[in-house]
Amino acid sequence: MKTIGLLGGMSWESSSEYYRIINQTVNRKLGGHHSAKSVMYSVDFEEIKKLQHNDRWDEATELMIKGAQYIEEGGADFLVICTNTMHKMASEIEQDISIPILHIADATAKRIKDQGISRVGLLGTKFTMEEDFYKGRLIANHNLKVNIPSEKERQIVHDIIYKELCLGKIDSDSKSAYQKIINGLINDGIEGAILGCTEISLLINQNDISIPIFDTTEIHAQAAVDWALGIS
Repeated sequence: MKTIGLLGGMSWESSSEYYRIINQTVNRKLGGHHSAKSVMYSVDFEEIKKLQHNDRWDEATELMIKGAQYIEEGGADFLVICTNTMHKMASEIEQDISIPILHIADATAKRIKDQGISRVGLLGTKFTMEEDFYKGRLIANHNLKVNIPSEKERQIVHDIIYKELCLGKIDSDSKSAYQKIINGLINDGIEGAILGCTEISLLINQNDISIPIFDTTEIHAQAAVDWALGIS
């Protein structure tokens, strides 16, 4: 079994889900008392959040690289960045470490294509929805068609993530707002919806939506187990 490196804390709420899913999946596959070999470095999300919202991405990148280097020094065989948004600097991180990165968009795209779906809606932070580092990768590398909500709806999705979900707050009105936004994308022709922020699955699950949803936290964590166990 390879050792999984987890760069977490963004937020710790979703990082704990990664740890749970990874260990439960290893145990389900191997049985007995098996659990995952892993190394985690967790950042202080307050520092990261301020850098994100003040457009200080170079400084955020430096923090992410340092965390990744700690993980490599700790003995990890590959890196899992436990957040969608901070894959914005995945290529820069990869240049400063010698272990590979399991990219969350690639793992998600594989799951989508395995279901025969080509047009998806993307919900996440404004950075993830609006910039090309994520949806551009889905389009260019995986030939997917990606719809995002309107500008007003993107702000709603973003605010709920930072003001509620990252703080562990679950609100029924916010769930309804997300359902309404996803249903609007369904009317525009999407066949599946990417929960492109690792906290969204704390609020929305498959029972809430009429089309397939792709929980990036679960997908990424399960892909990490497959890589660790040598399962293609």
